[in-house]
Amino acid sequence: MLSIKGLTHVYPNGTRALDGVDLEIGKGMFGLLGPNGAGKSTLMRAIATLQTPSQGSIRFGDIDVIANPEALRRTLGYLPQDFGVYPRVSAIDLLDHMAVLKGIAGKGERKDTVETLLQQVNLWDVRKKAVAGYSGGMRQRFGIAQALIGRPTLIIVDEPTAGLDPEERNRFLNLLAEIGENVVVILSTHIVDDVSDLCPRMAVLAGGRILREGAPSDLVEGLSGKVWKKIIDRGELDAERAQHQVISTRLAGGRTVIHVLADTVPGSGFEPVQGGLEDVYFSTLSASRRAA
Repeated sequence: MLSIKGLTHVYPNGTRALDGVDLEIGKGMFGLLGPNGAGKSTLMRAIATLQTPSQGSIRFGDIDVIANPEALRRTLGYLPQDFGVYPRVSAIDLLDHMAVLKGIAGKGERKDTVETLLQQVNLWDVRKKAVAGYSGGMRQRFGIAQALIGRPTLIIVDEPTAGLDPEERNRFLNLLAEIGENVVVILSTHIVDDVSDLCPRMAVLAGGRILREGAPSDLVEGLSGKVWKKIIDRGELDAERAQHQVISTRLAGGRTVIHVLADTVPGSGFEPVQGGLEDVYFSTLSASRRAA
């Protein structure tokens, strides 16, 4: 169990990136959903011991993460948002080098570890190719392979599917789902579908605060009967926003489709729609902006 209590981080320029974050995360996939600039990467870096928060506590099982970062690093796998690689070094050689850095000193054990991981992430056939020449999806799968060295029990992946094509995204998410059955995996992302496809529990982070937390299905159920749709001309959008709580908009066929949050029919032309996790996310952010 990963336990985070009262976690706050203020950068030297005064920016409050985290503001009293409380989370309890057990085994399995946990989705941390939030827009860019919400504080997700700051939280991931604090959990990964890459920066010390201004205040609060982080515990993973018996480990006090802030007081004893080395203990956590021995059981941590981390795929950061920007995963750099050495140019012209093959996947098998780079993974072997990383295994050395993670303390796998025996040549035989290291060889078995590297080969098993390359097969697990489906990169065995391109193991001798330079990682710098991999596609985005292949590099992300290599990133997961290096994160799995040493059989970690806590794995953090930060914005892992950004920029991937649909096929690579599905392949990557399937890999994460397999990994997440017996360990704690935190998936930090701004892509709603990543969370809805994978995570039995999730939280929405914005402005450095946890705004909503729970099972995606329960959060969606909480919007039942409260989401309404209307198709309007683009010029009518400001008027609709002035009258109703518009939580999302999208263009379709040259017109604008709006979703509105309301307990009863908000007006003529509206029809009820089955809310989804995207509506949960947008309504949460909308409420946060109005309260600011």
